[in-house]
Amino acid sequence: MFESLTEKLGTALRNLRGVGKLTEENMAEALKEVRTALLSADVHFKVAREFVERVQTQCVGQEVLKGVAPGQQIVKIIHDELVKLLGEGSTSLSGARPLKILMVGLHGSGKTTSAAKLGKLLKKRGYRPLVVGCDIYRPAAIDQLEILAKQEELGFYSDRTSKDVPAIGVAALAAAQTTTADCIIFDTAGRLQIDLELIEEVKRLHARVQPDEVLLVVDGALGQEAVNVAKAFHDALSLTGLILTKMDGDARGGAALSIKSIANVPIKFIGTGEKTADFDTFYPDRLASRILGMGDVVSLVEKAQETIDVKEAEKMAETLRKGDFNLEDFLAQMQQVKKMGSMQSIMGMMPGMSGMQLPEGADKQMARTEAIIKSMTKQERRKPEILNGNRRKRIADGSGVKIVEVNQLLKQFQQMQQMMKMMKGGGSGMKKMMRQMEAMKGKGGFPGM
Repeated sequence: MFESLTEKLGTALRNLRGVGKLTEENMAEALKEVRTALLSADVHFKVAREFVERVQTQCVGQEVLKGVAPGQQIVKIIHDELVKLLGEGSTSLSGARPLKILMVGLHGSGKTTSAAKLGKLLKKRGYRPLVVGCDIYRPAAIDQLEILAKQEELGFYSDRTSKDVPAIGVAALAAAQTTTADCIIFDTAGRLQIDLELIEEVKRLHARVQPDEVLLVVDGALGQEAVNVAKAFHDALSLTGLILTKMDGDARGGAALSIKSIANVPIKFIGTGEKTADFDTFYPDRLASRILGMGDVVSLVEKAQETIDVKEAEKMAETLRKGDFNLEDFLAQMQQVKKMGSMQSIMGMMPGMSGMQLPEGADKQMARTEAIIKSMTKQERRKPEILNGNRRKRIADGSGVKIVEVNQLLKQFQQMQQMMKMMKGGGSGMKKMMRQMEAMKGKGGFPGM
């Protein structure tokens, strides 16, 4: 997400290093690059122009504080302006109970999966969600929602025999009253483009169920077109918020930077991957930090707290302290990390790494490593030294990989074990570990890491 923008903004700001004062002259070229970076990220031209003008007004003439580089000062100014651009203020939902949420958007924007992801998120916050299938046109749309609801243990309602969408919505409200549901999420149909039929049907449903929130689900890859979609839906339904999806697959991300300013609708949630864990409340300040390559440690810690088992973490810390780390421990660690989302999304939250790209297929490689370890017996995981040729062939066949991949995993795991034992050995051990790391340079990283 925003990899190209992060890289180009970093280049523009590096050019200001070493100057004693921010002037019109030394700012001109840097801000020109900032504007170019925004436009290349598919940010609306008007938004990009006004953004640069505001930054320039604040920067010119500012004295460089003692011990603070001009580049650091302008990063702070740009960060604050990005926060304003993305939308300052509350991104919270209505406090109504039951909370009625109407999901709208174009076909392919990710409404159905977002409905389930939102339901899961609100369930964590103490709600008892009921998702409602109101998409009577897309083949298997209702089936998809039902499967996702079951997967996330959410309530589900739909009527496959009815073609009256508003009637389905009203029946869902009645069904919610007979259960413990206090949050009803309506998944509606989309079209390939905005048309009168789509708008009218959603307006009729809106009139019957009287939602507290109307959330437009927008594909982040739409760029500037997302702004036009938001304006059209807002004019018809008075949107209360936006959900930006598929932000992991688009390096430009212009929709996020343009949509709040042009459509004047707050972004409330953001989806950064296919997994249910890759969905969260939208925080303008955190995203601004990620765009500037500063990471998002707060979100990373929150995600870790939500997904990582504390007892398992304590057990692992004790294992590492003793230097007794085996493949069973490594498998448990991988499974904990997977709960946090894709490897790329985790990297994006780490300071200085938000612009870095993992090798293509990093998550698949991790899955292959997991498959190899799972194909071993418990004894083999705990004592990899017993893995002879026959055992390795059986493991390769069982995990669907070549025997060379099994050998590579075991070799690199052995090196990892040696490093941990060296770390346990204190100062002399650390020196040995550094020499070992030098020897390993250029030989590739640990599979799946």
